[in-house]
Amino acid sequence: MIADALAEVRERIAAAAALAGRDPAAVRLIGASKTVPAERVVEALDAGLTDLGENRAQELLAKAPVLADAARSVTWHFVGQLQRNKVAGLVPWVRWWHSVDRLALGEAIARRSPSARVLVEVNLGDEPRKGGTAPGDVAALVGALRGLDLDVAGLMTVAPQVGDPRRWFAALRDLATPLELRELSMGMSNDFEAAIREGATMVRVGRAIFGQRSP
Repeated sequence: MIADALAEVRERIAAAAALAGRDPAAVRLIGASKTVPAERVVEALDAGLTDLGENRAQELLAKAPVLADAARSVTWHFVGQLQRNKVAGLVPWVRWWHSVDRLALGEAIARRSPSARVLVEVNLGDEPRKGGTAPGDVAALVGALRGLDLDVAGLMTVAPQVGDPRRWFAALRDLATPLELRELSMGMSNDFEAAIREGATMVRVGRAIFGQRSP
């Protein structure tokens, strides 16, 4: 079932990219594996998935050694809100830090993982329950993180569930362009096709691959 679902998601990515005149290979598919047991994650990896995203430190730290022991190669992305005291434990595993939304977190990552690849999370809709820096503060935060010699690769957002999501994805792209940021992490199971049409280079897809999450 997971192999079939993954194939369908890849077909949808290819179709969305074609509509936008883009190469599907330019879109990295990240399996959002929150609450997904390791044995189901292995099914996805065996079906060709290479990137996994977790938004809870404890879940990533529980799954990563299991998958490594099972000789599965994974590129780990941390995509959730993160406390500075969790950084040290994650450093051996995480290759992409998607949710850097404040300088203090960037400093914690830079101390333990020099030149780490990070994305600045942006709260486009000023939603109080979501992390992310305000759009007006993005340029200053990007500059400060670059000053720490971090590889600031791009921007990330979770689109507000208000109106056409393409307006939010276009807004993120417009923030990234003048800052010469190449990566746009945007789009999830319910809106990744819209994100691809607006330039997403990474989509974070969970339910469409793994099914409904367990409580």
